[in-house]
Amino acid sequence: MTEQELYAYVAGELSRTDWEALEHAYGPAGDIPPYLAGLLDSDADRQSEALGMLDMAVLHQGSLYSATPPAALFVAAVLDHPRTLAEHESHYPWDERARPLRAALIEWLGQIADSAAHGERTRGEDSNGPDVTAACRAVRPALYKSVQRYLSEPHPAIREAAVGAVTHLLRAPDLAEHIPHAAGHLRHTLAHSSSRRERAACAVTLGLWGQDTTAYLDDADPAVATCAALADRNAGEVRATALLLAALERPAEADAWFWPHLPHFDGWLRFTLLRVAMERTTLEELLPAALAMLRMSSHFTVEWDWGPLMVKAFPEGHRAGTPLTQAQRTFLRAALEHDDDWGNTAGRIIWLRKAGLPSERQALCGLL
Repeated sequence: MTEQELYAYVAGELSRTDWEALEHAYGPAGDIPPYLAGLLDSDADRQSEALGMLDMAVLHQGSLYSATPPAALFVAAVLDHPRTLAEHESHYPWDERARPLRAALIEWLGQIADSAAHGERTRGEDSNGPDVTAACRAVRPALYKSVQRYLSEPHPAIREAAVGAVTHLLRAPDLAEHIPHAAGHLRHTLAHSSSRRERAACAVTLGLWGQDTTAYLDDADPAVATCAALADRNAGEVRATALLLAALERPAEADAWFWPHLPHFDGWLRFTLLRVAMERTTLEELLPAALAMLRMSSHFTVEWDWGPLMVKAFPEGHRAGTPLTQAQRTFLRAALEHDDDWGNTAGRIIWLRKAGLPSERQALCGLL
């Protein structure tokens, strides 16, 4: 395709939408078409800048807008263009990855699908504009059709991005019929890939889709086995629980398994492992892992480790005069001795109140 033909094609695709009638995070979306066209620019820096703008305006911090669906459809339509194979660093200084633009675009589409699926099955609160979420959900079949072909892509970064995007897209109830086919691709990757990161991502995805991952609990790579253990279907598996607890007893090592974080996890891996392990164990079973987690906690991580652990230790809320169990005593003593948890944060006080405990450190010492 010549430059002139490419220009005509892009102009034709973009002219199908009345962008001025749509909005993004900063107002009317009339300025979006040049950035979409910039994704196919011959200058890799211009491509990176265009993607950065789309991420900031069309998918601002996970929020969806009326301009999001047509922008996503345009991206899906041009994914296979050779210029999306241009490799460059991210527009953002905190993202040091160098990868093909195609991988970044696929990841972006996956983030849209993730936002669109929020609250879908639970009918949770929708914070986007009227009908915006519904419009984004309506384009998921087209996005899936474009992205799924890259599940067997030779380039590892593109293949990884496709796995992440398909993970979110197949959360759509009307796309569930495609799960068995996609799962076949992931099992093939688990059997043949030498990449820890890629194999672990496949194990997590299979679990999220409700697929059987028990075969991977015996995987030679503890990272892959632990990720397989996260599947809801493994909640009653003793081996799965043992894997989660073993990883949590070495939380720094578990966090170091993947960098950057796998797209499946919100923050450090240890936070997800802890959340699932707490659902499956008693305080006594969890205690060695809980103590290890406390040693890594701080007032910055209260919401993900210290606080939930405090409620786990006192699930019914402590009642004055009620004697502590040995496990509660051991846990509380460790929490009190770790100075980094006692910064000036309101979050800590909220969690202590949830556990029915005094909010002051000295008063807590009195319980011991």
